[in-house]
Amino acid sequence: MSTALIAGLLAGYGIAMPVGGVATYLVALTARTSLRTGACAALGIATADGLYALVAAVGGTSLTRLTAPLMTPLRWASVLVLLALAAWGAAVAIRQYRDPGTAVGGTGTPLGPARAYAALLGLTLLNPATVIYFAALVLGGRTTASLTGPEQAAFALAAFMASASWQLLLAGGGAALGRVLTGRKGRLITALASSTLITGLAVHLLAAAP
Repeated sequence: MSTALIAGLLAGYGIAMPVGGVATYLVALTARTSLRTGACAALGIATADGLYALVAAVGGTSLTRLTAPLMTPLRWASVLVLLALAAWGAAVAIRQYRDPGTAVGGTGTPLGPARAYAALLGLTLLNPATVIYFAALVLGGRTTASLTGPEQAAFALAAFMASASWQLLLAGGGAALGRVLTGRKGRLITALASSTLITGLAVHLLAAAP
């Protein structure tokens, strides 16, 4: 159970840390409305991450049982996907740092807590990179390949908690923290940190190979 929790926490932070358009909108929304609204929006993002983690854990485990003879090429494919996601995240961050005009932002109309939760949940669910990321981790890893039902729930819950803690940090930090983390250097640092973590997860998949 503890292994599933740790894996979920690492996976959750890996997908949550890059400060992109959704996170920037979260900070701007909190600054313009209230901490309550921002917290609800943050939990919307985390809910989407947790749902994708659960889908990947349940579906990935079933697929793993069916594709046991193919686990070695699947593991390598998963490693390549994770490395590609890490490289893509770092490249986008560097490009946006060099050319701030490419950064995605926007403020929009202030929302109430319930609408903020629903809006950020929907925005995050529309991001296909999230489910690809979790599926690659589950399909490629021995740790998550044989999860029981409770462990699948623990993995998804841990991913939700990791994402929620990061998103609530963004929302709770207010405008001051927002200016730091959503500025050019903040975006670069958080994206590179996330890419480093994802790369570490890919290396771990290789190290865990039989």
